[in-house]
Amino acid sequence: MKHIIAVCLTLFVANGILAQEIIDETPKAEKVVDSIKPTTNIKVDGVSAVVGDYIILESDIDKTLLQLKAQGGDPSAISRCQLFGKLLEDKLYAHHAIQDSIVVNDAEIRSYVSQQLEQIKQQVGGNMQDVLDFYKKADEESLRDEMFEINKSQKLGSEMQRKIIDEIEVTPEEVRQFFNKIPKDQRPTFGTELKVAQIVLKPEPTQIEIDNVLDKLKAIKRDVEENGANFRSKALFNSDDPGSKKNGGALPPMNRSRPRMVKEFREVAFSLQEGEISEPFKTQYGYHIILLEKIRGQEYDVRHILMIPEVAESSVKAAKEKIEETKKNIEEGSITFADAAREVSDEIETKFQGGQLINPATQDYNFELTKIDTEIYVKIQDLDNNTVSDVLVDRDEIGNVQFKILTVTDRIDEHEANYSRDYLKIKELALNEKRLDAIGKWQEEKILDTYIKISGDYRDCDFTNNWLKK
Repeated sequence: MKHIIAVCLTLFVANGILAQEIIDETPKAEKVVDSIKPTTNIKVDGVSAVVGDYIILESDIDKTLLQLKAQGGDPSAISRCQLFGKLLEDKLYAHHAIQDSIVVNDAEIRSYVSQQLEQIKQQVGGNMQDVLDFYKKADEESLRDEMFEINKSQKLGSEMQRKIIDEIEVTPEEVRQFFNKIPKDQRPTFGTELKVAQIVLKPEPTQIEIDNVLDKLKAIKRDVEENGANFRSKALFNSDDPGSKKNGGALPPMNRSRPRMVKEFREVAFSLQEGEISEPFKTQYGYHIILLEKIRGQEYDVRHILMIPEVAESSVKAAKEKIEETKKNIEEGSITFADAAREVSDEIETKFQGGQLINPATQDYNFELTKIDTEIYVKIQDLDNNTVSDVLVDRDEIGNVQFKILTVTDRIDEHEANYSRDYLKIKELALNEKRLDAIGKWQEEKILDTYIKISGDYRDCDFTNNWLKK
């Protein structure tokens, strides 16, 4: 059942058209912080359940199944009772998020709704009318409003879950006990693992090209400050950031307590006053100026303009020749791969570790072969340990050409879980079990302390949770 819940959770996070909220969330002076409501006869056509301040309609389950099918899933693999149970959980989380005064950012949710609509448009042919027809809505505004309320409910739910498990940790002793209680014949098997290192050379723009970009950014800053030019328009026509330029350079709200942007960007943004425009500054993506529009507690609303200096063909040629020479020196034994990475690689994240790639899922150097990124796998699948790949032409995150060579520094064959060698993976399994236990205990307590009414045939579902309070 946990696997089914995980599948449903992924579906609900990825897609917003799921369940409806009908009760105004505006705080009321007389509102009692979550209590068991007195039994009341509720008879609303199409209402399948009431959970606290939320309802679930029969049509919500139908929408969920349609959405699953639209995403290429198999609706027959999940029963209506299982989907209904997941909807009940989501509304329980959202209800108690409001009771606990958890606040979500409306602007961020509306931005996400816009992204969802764009994705859905592409799936149904690129026409908004097709989207409206699919969801049986008269106009775009009503669809956006419904999607906003749905996503707000889901965001509240996810923040509530985060709060439940946020401070849960496991000690080394708990990890040891978790591992020892697994019967030997039931211990997990970890697939073949590789340690991969790379050297990356990025052709650099000349100082003349850099100065040209800096001059343009300074001119935009002066035009806005001295002549009243519109920063949004400047971003729309000048920014090299495709993700934000169409929104006038607007980025999702930045939160001091949850860093998301690169360090250099955060430091500049958090140093500004409302209405102030920064001086041009550099990040790994290029050169920026930032307009700080508003500060709301820990959250900062910012717009930016990114400009990327052009790279001359001569710089591209020089970088290619340099990495070919580096490959030759490694193969001839005049320098090790790790020392060459420290000496010449332009990838800051890996060069000081001798080029070793870090697995973002486990935060160690091991990559399970069956789960390794496809792009990396294609490049290393035929490499023997400590042999160097051919020079590969690649593109960085902003589309600039770069050159790289890779090597496999270690290979561990498929094996049964070993406590010392696989400690980090075992720790993650132990942590997940502890989190699931905490969530299960929370659900059990809150179900008993929340008004819940289930109608019709859904009372016959075989729930894993005590929704019927028997």
